[in-house]
Amino acid sequence: MNQENEQDFVEKIVTGIPGFDVLSEGGLPVGRVTLVVGTAGAGKTVFASQYLAEGIRRGENGVFVTFEESPQRIRKNMRSFGWDIRQWEEEGKWVFVDASGQPGEKPLISGEYDFDSLVARIKYAINQVNAVRVSMDCLSAIFTYLPDKAHIRNDLFMIASVLGQIESTVVVTSERSQEYGEISTHGVEEFVADNVIILRNAIAQEKRRRTIEILKYRGSSHQQGEFPFSILSDKGIVIIPLSTTETGEGGSSDTRITSGIAELDTMCSGGFFRNSIILVSGATGTGKTLLSTEFIAAGVNNNERCILFAFEENRELIFRNALNWSVDFRQMERDGKLRVVCRYPETNPLEYHLIRMQEIIEEFQPNRVAIDSLSALEWASSTQGFRQFLVGLNSMVRERKITALYTSTTPMTLVSGTSTSEAHISTTTDVIILLRYVEVYGEIRRGITVIKMRGSQHDKQIREFTVDNEGMHIGAPLRNITGIVAGNPVSLEPSELERLTNLFPQGE
Repeated sequence: MNQENEQDFVEKIVTGIPGFDVLSEGGLPVGRVTLVVGTAGAGKTVFASQYLAEGIRRGENGVFVTFEESPQRIRKNMRSFGWDIRQWEEEGKWVFVDASGQPGEKPLISGEYDFDSLVARIKYAINQVNAVRVSMDCLSAIFTYLPDKAHIRNDLFMIASVLGQIESTVVVTSERSQEYGEISTHGVEEFVADNVIILRNAIAQEKRRRTIEILKYRGSSHQQGEFPFSILSDKGIVIIPLSTTETGEGGSSDTRITSGIAELDTMCSGGFFRNSIILVSGATGTGKTLLSTEFIAAGVNNNERCILFAFEENRELIFRNALNWSVDFRQMERDGKLRVVCRYPETNPLEYHLIRMQEIIEEFQPNRVAIDSLSALEWASSTQGFRQFLVGLNSMVRERKITALYTSTTPMTLVSGTSTSEAHISTTTDVIILLRYVEVYGEIRRGITVIKMRGSQHDKQIREFTVDNEGMHIGAPLRNITGIVAGNPVSLEPSELERLTNLFPQGE
């Protein structure tokens, strides 16, 4: 292989940070320096520590160089993630190089910082534990005492070249003053690092949202753009690499499954396709939760494993309502066929909810999943965050070949309309079912229609339905009403109804 071809294949070290190795297409380039920048609280120290912790779990020892916090504080702070650094130190897998200032110590001034001594200490520590990984946190603490950018650049070059000679794969963190704008505080760190990663914790629509971006990956490919991530108490950083997801055409199926409502199955030419995504949209009280309940009950009755994610009601209310429709969710859970998970969307960012949903799905291995409702999640998030949540959610259920049903609430009660969540997800779903209120001669009735069913014929009529203690019952078409889907239902005179019936025979 010639030199040009060798440069096309940069060897990478798997970081083990969930999602990052997908985002970076393999991990960090071996033997190079990666700069991780972010504002205060963005997660830089967690990233640097997790990089070493995951390495130790893979048999790769590490050195942590701290310029700011003491080793004692880092041990204590990182213990909450389940990383027992003290034990790893005792086992010779992790070693600290403490370059932090001591309390009461006089601040360093130009020319006083002994980088030669620091580099020697780092090299000694690397040799001591045969370290493959090195983390340095946080360089901004020492650059504060250097007089100008030229000194900073020279010192960075020296550190990078020395560590490069010993072929360690290094993560270096540095502060920045704003989420967007200058990459680093001093404006030079990014030019001497082989790779640059930006962590952000920005406010969007009055809500905090964490993202990660690989700005520069010298000589190596990676995914472009910002990707959401969350910091979990039991895992550390977990990244959602949304743009790497695929539609999963191999997950499609010709097998029909029941919706739980015989009349709706007939409207859908025999039921839903297995592994499809169904969106049920309607105003409050039109029957969305009932339809999702019937969907879950049908799965359990067919010996399928099911999960219901509820973001609007608590468990007791869900169980009570289901029992009113002759569905015993509590017994289904006892039988191990159902898991009901209730969450309040406002308690955590959408990224957190998506990650936890993925964990539950991987553990329970369901055939069906119902989410009631997407609108509750949308209201607790920014527009961009919700869109990316939907991409990750759809990718997750399609990859695992799950049949999923989502509900979405339209903004008004007595007329129809398109909700924001419906607008975002409608193009990516296989089936769309609308539930609508209809006023007929001073009486409020309810109608159901299938407006989309990918890969199949379906009933295009709007049918009236009723609800009792046995569930939903779909009846005859509402043929004397027009404008239901548009949100302006109007009763037709008999002569006009006859004229339209002649123009558009039933089923057209």
